[in-house]
Parts: sequence; C-alpha cells; structure tokens
Amino acid sequence: MRCAEPIQSVAKEFRVTQRDIVGLILSYLYAFGLLFVVEAVGKRLKWPQYFTRKIVHIGAGMWIWGILALFDNRTYGLIPFATFIILNFIFYRFQIFKAMDTRDSSPGTVYFAISITVLFALLWRTDGGVDRVAVAAAAVMAMTWGDGIASIVGQARGKRFYEVFAHRRSWEGSGAMAVATFVAVLGTLLFLPGSGWSAASVTILPGKALLMALTAALVGAAAEGVSPAGTDNLTVPLLTAAVLYLFTL
Repeated sequence: MRCAEPIQSVAKEFRVTQRDIVGLILSYLYAFGLLFVVEAVGKRLKWPQYFTRKIVHIGAGMWIWGILALFDNRTYGLIPFATFIILNFIFYRFQIFKAMDTRDSSPGTVYFAISITVLFALLWRTDGGVDRVAVAAAAVMAMTWGDGIASIVGQARGKRFYEVFAHRRSWEGSGAMAVATFVAVLGTLLFLPGSGWSAASVTILPGKALLMALTAALVGAAAEGVSPAGTDNLTVPLLTAAVLYLFTL
C-alpha cells in the first residue's frame, strides 16, 4: 500500500487535463501575440524602445493570472515561462524583436522568465499541499509593475539621479517603484489567498497584508536601486518573495 502512494502521487502530478492543454495553447498565443502587437504598434507610433520593452515586460508578467486561471496542474502551468527562458535568450542574442532587445540591451528578459519559473516551482501547489502561490504572485507583481513603472517614470521624468555600482537611477523612478510595488503587492495579497485560484492558501488579514506590502515596497525599491542593469529582474522578485515568505511562516 505504501509503495502505491508515491506512484499515485507521481501519476497525479503528470496527469494532463483539457484545461491544461487549452492553457498551454493560449499561453503561447498570448506571448507571441503580445510580442508581435507591441512590435507593430511601437514601430507605427514611434514609441521609444525603453517604452515598448516595458510594455512587453508588464504584459508578460500579467500572464501569471492567466496561468493560475487556466491550469489544473502546476507541472504544465510551469512550462510556458520555463520555455521562455530559452526563447528569450534566443530573442536577446539575435535581436529578433526590436521592441524587446537592441544591441545595448541586457539579458533582463531571460532573468525575468527564470524568476517566475523558480518562484512558481517552489511555491505553487495544485496537489493539495500548502499553497503559497500568493507570495510568488505578489513578488512577480513587484517586478512586473514596480520595475516597469520605475523605468518608464525614470526615463520620462527623472531629473535627480544617484549612482550605484556604476549604474545610474533616478529618485523619481525609485519613488515610482516603491508606490507601484506597494499597490500591486497589496492588491495581490488581498485578492489571491483563499480565492478559487489559490483555495489551499490561508487568507491574509488586511492589516498584515498592508504591512507585507509596505515591506515589499521598501525591499523592492532598494533592490532595484542597487542592482546592475537587468539583474533587478532577479533581485527584486526573489528578495521580495523571501521577505513575504517569512511573513507566512
């Protein structure tokens, strides 16, 4: 009987449903549709490259909600972002999408896919275990909206600058990073735990969610401010997730 339990567990982990198949198809349609649409619109409207890159950044990060809504099994839900680790490296190496990469770009898009894959692999559970996907989702939202808004505001409105490790940031961008992270993390922590998308997680009370979001905003803004170009797509979500995880213990 004991020997059968691990086999049943493995079988359950790899059992594919119709929703998983639909989720995979829609994930790739969304990803490539986002790239082609932003590439075409950005070229037509003459958007600067930093702006189109961050639109792709925000659009890609928001797809975690599509993953949570569509997939029954996390094994298959991890596949889209995991495969984009390789695809984003190819796009970066050969500059296939100008909206995303130019000759001077960092491999931040590769780090982006790595962060999401690692966080969801570690914290997302669909097999009845303790599900801490709210922590992963909140950390990804810190990267998605915090880092995205920071770059746009910093590039467009930045006037006061500071330099860390030979990399320049603006105080306006860092302030926007903190505010956007706070709002995105707070919204995620209030909505996701205990919802239909994370039924096995524990609901976080508003007061605790407020404290967690404030801490995430400070940690995320600090991490983004001191990280060399592109590496903030690793430091922001991973450090934010680590801090939020401690609150859930």
